[in-house]
Amino acid sequence: MEYVATSSSGEVIASWRDPKRYLWLTGLVMPALPFLAWGLASWTGWEAFYYLGPLMLFVVVPVIDLVAGLDKENPPEEVLAALQADRYYRWLTYAFIPVQYAALLLGAYLWVDGGLSWFGRIGLALSVGMVSGLGINAAHELGHKRETLERWLSKVALAPSGYGHFYVEHNRGHHTRVSTPEDPASARFGESFYRFVPRTVLGSLRHAWGLEQPRFRRRGKSVWSIRNDVLNAWLLTAVLWLAVIFVLGFAVIPYLVIQAAVGILLLELVNYIEHYGLLRERVNGGRYEKVAPRHSWNSNNVATNVILYHLQRHSDHHANPTVRYQALRDFAEAPVMPTGYAGMITLALCPPLWFRVMDPRVAAHYEGDLSRANAMVGVAQRDQNNQVR
Repeated sequence: MEYVATSSSGEVIASWRDPKRYLWLTGLVMPALPFLAWGLASWTGWEAFYYLGPLMLFVVVPVIDLVAGLDKENPPEEVLAALQADRYYRWLTYAFIPVQYAALLLGAYLWVDGGLSWFGRIGLALSVGMVSGLGINAAHELGHKRETLERWLSKVALAPSGYGHFYVEHNRGHHTRVSTPEDPASARFGESFYRFVPRTVLGSLRHAWGLEQPRFRRRGKSVWSIRNDVLNAWLLTAVLWLAVIFVLGFAVIPYLVIQAAVGILLLELVNYIEHYGLLRERVNGGRYEKVAPRHSWNSNNVATNVILYHLQRHSDHHANPTVRYQALRDFAEAPVMPTGYAGMITLALCPPLWFRVMDPRVAAHYEGDLSRANAMVGVAQRDQNNQVR
């Protein structure tokens, strides 16, 4: 489909075709992986196929990113309105949710009645957990939109992971405090992922609840209300999990817990890499400067971008949170990661490798002055003394 912008006299001033228009369909391949794993395992008798999710995320997608290269093409400014109005793109995000739920329910059935060994069960739960993590990403895209339907679908996509408070904390908390020491979802220079996880999980939960309390206090109403966006999102999880337990019994509980934990860890891995070490300066009497492209790590690797709905064009997302994923642009001034999110997630799981790759990039971004970075206490001065390059 061609998007065309014309002048008042009818003259064509810009036209553009999305080269990734049909590649976006591959975003539905990942939530369908548990079905493929089930089919292959049933056909061959090899339960190792239930580990297809981790294999795809940590091996196959990073390799495709390296082979396929980069896509730095931006849609012209003049066609952005028409591009965002194309409902094809939003229907792709809507379609993710029934596939996500089908995978969750298939996994629950196979866990209880599939005759799997514990080896197969763990692989199944890991693969479904990665679908739940990608579901949080779909919820992220939907939750930023103004339409009531999309906001509720965001909470529905969060229900399998039980991370419904993300809807509040991300939209009203993270986007306000991003790349500051006050933001639990912005990783600090010198902070390993394993140190970051408890800080971000507990901090995000506390901040989400704290964001809802003043809203009800101003109205003179109790925060313990169905209108509380933290509570109604958690209620969706409770209804979903209790329904699955009612049908399949208590034996399904470990599966639900494992897939939720994997989904949450996948989200927090993404949070970890998106703003690592980046800091907004204080201006105007202590207020933080406006969020700019230099406050988010970007990547234009094709494979991860189509799977994550352009999440890697993170700088534009923070500058324009309501812009739909297909219209997000690349900014030349944004700091760039050496590969896509999938590969960077693998690095983040091994802190020595992560620090070796990313710390010199943070130092270069701040021209060697690590006092300008968002760093753990004492780490910036130590590494500056060691002449991080």
